[in-house]
Amino acid sequence: MSTLGWPGLRPLQEATVEPLIAGEDAILLAPTAGGKTEAASFPILTRMAQEEWTGVSVIYVCPLKALLNNLAPRLSKYAAWLGRSVAVWHGDIGQSERKRIVRERPDILLTTPESLESMMVSRGVDDSELFHGLNAVIIDEVHAFAGDDRGWHLSAVLSRLEASVGRPLQRIGMSATVGNPETLLDWLQGGHTNRVGSVIAPGMTIGGTPAPADLIVDYVEDLNKVAKLLSLLHAGEKRLVFVDSRRRAEELAAALREKKQTVFLSHSSLSAGERKRSEQAFAEARNCFIVATSTLELGIDVGDLDRVIQIGTPRTVSSFLQRLGRTGRRSGSTRNCLFIATDDDELLATLGMLSAWSTGYVEPVTPPPAPRHLAVQQFLAAALHRGAIIRNDWPTLWASTPLMSEVSLEMDADQILDYLVNEGFLEVDGPYAFIGENAEANFGRRHFMELLSAFSTSPIFTVYEGRREIGTVEDRILAATEDNAVLVLALAGRNWLVNNIDWRRRRVYVEPAEQKGIAKWGFLGPTFGEAVAQGMRSVVLGVVPDGVTLTGRATEALASVRAYFRPTVSETGPVFVETDEGFEWFTWAGGANNSAYIAAFGAGLGPQLADPSQRVNHASVRLLPGVQPAEAQARVSEWEKIPVPERPLPSVSIDALRGLKFSAALPMSWAAHTMGRRLVTE
Repeated sequence: MSTLGWPGLRPLQEATVEPLIAGEDAILLAPTAGGKTEAASFPILTRMAQEEWTGVSVIYVCPLKALLNNLAPRLSKYAAWLGRSVAVWHGDIGQSERKRIVRERPDILLTTPESLESMMVSRGVDDSELFHGLNAVIIDEVHAFAGDDRGWHLSAVLSRLEASVGRPLQRIGMSATVGNPETLLDWLQGGHTNRVGSVIAPGMTIGGTPAPADLIVDYVEDLNKVAKLLSLLHAGEKRLVFVDSRRRAEELAAALREKKQTVFLSHSSLSAGERKRSEQAFAEARNCFIVATSTLELGIDVGDLDRVIQIGTPRTVSSFLQRLGRTGRRSGSTRNCLFIATDDDELLATLGMLSAWSTGYVEPVTPPPAPRHLAVQQFLAAALHRGAIIRNDWPTLWASTPLMSEVSLEMDADQILDYLVNEGFLEVDGPYAFIGENAEANFGRRHFMELLSAFSTSPIFTVYEGRREIGTVEDRILAATEDNAVLVLALAGRNWLVNNIDWRRRRVYVEPAEQKGIAKWGFLGPTFGEAVAQGMRSVVLGVVPDGVTLTGRATEALASVRAYFRPTVSETGPVFVETDEGFEWFTWAGGANNSAYIAAFGAGLGPQLADPSQRVNHASVRLLPGVQPAEAQARVSEWEKIPVPERPLPSVSIDALRGLKFSAALPMSWAAHTMGRRLVTE
């Protein structure tokens, strides 16, 4: 402990020693900066020394490349005490370094799920040799995987790794915010109850009264006014400002710089170099801001923060807790967050989320339902990896993941395999199925790299000033520009005049500009869940979340919000409000439940009662003109009697199916089922 400068081990670190050295699986829960990395790595390093592991014996998986880069120096120091080594492998690592890793074989390999599978299928890597000594897998920010398709992907890849090395791997997951840790442990273990495992969370309670924090909610309508306010508040402090979009990050950073503030930026469209420079400078500076999207929500170290500021609101309590946990690390300091709502909707959403938080609620982590497209990905990736898969023996590859089960897929996986064969995605020679022409045509570009990633991204262009990479923009902002028009981009907190666009190579060449640039990415995010929506309803009814202070501006704005929404709430339940276009049913049930109600009001159960193409929101469902509340209530009563698997699903457009990766290798009806199931699941 003297080497580390610690007075002793933290409770979590003490609690993990015995079970992890014994080789048990575990979910480790502790607040941000609670010592989870050491709690997992110290016992594993002890096992490594005691059992004389050799070669790549531990894989450490993170959701972000930046997080891997951030962890590498710390883990390298710990490993060096035992004469052991650490290496990082992800998309930014060059070929020479990859060859060195294969040749020298570090003891601990830090990577992402996508890079892990790329190693397995690469012709330049003999994965059976590289991972011959593999014994344990540590998954950081495990909640970020398990509630996403990347979790299905990771679970399946780990199962194939176990099949390759011929033994089970110790699995350790770490998180700060989980509402259902026992279920998460089951997911981590691949659904196999014969594994010994436990949730280790000393001093943490799931549910109940949350730990106190200094929470203030303000209301400032204009982003320039927000920048002015922030420039006057908490001078001399290090402030991390979260925003809900890359566009807003760029705009706020520009406004703060106009107020002569020191500002750094972090979002996913900045180059790795830009982000690293920004985060390093922020870690060493004082009296400054770093404006970030969710890229800094996870455990990347940006130094000792004084304050977290949230513009708008996170969509989940879990996300808020991740951000709140960035503060209060110093002895004598408290966790804190200043919320600034810029309109009435943001104010209500902020207070609704805080209302859910004040009850001790944290969202459960639930894998997305019906991952049929990921079954496609795994069949094809395994065929690419092994040269072929044996048709009647494929279940052995995925024996320690629930991905291929009928319960998860909501159909028999053999049906998917047969479809791939029949449609030429896989070709058959006796008992073997190998990559077919249709798979090569759809997924073979860049050595099948797109096949190895579970998520889709919009077409992006890399922005360069000379030879220096600044970041990326999406094609839509370039394609919407008229011919010969001057285009100025806002990126990395600065303005750039576009000189040339290389459409073939997807490159944009720029130079600094004085004019104000534009920033635009992405699409509208998901709606709020039921707990937060019900929190909003309670706020309209007069509740103010415990432990939250409202400024005078926020109090005045809240009175107006309550007056506006008061007709939409009742002490007894949902409310029908008559408008010029018909009735609107205010359920305050969350986006997923309202999607289910819209499907229930479709023609499948009788006359059409609602427009199936209406934009889904967390508060209400619009009925068609002429439809009366009694008709809607009767339909809901009928719908509730139908078993959940048999209930109608929302209609899904062909355009939406294109956003489901690998859907090209599924019948449209199967892909539509997956999309529909996800629309009605939080």
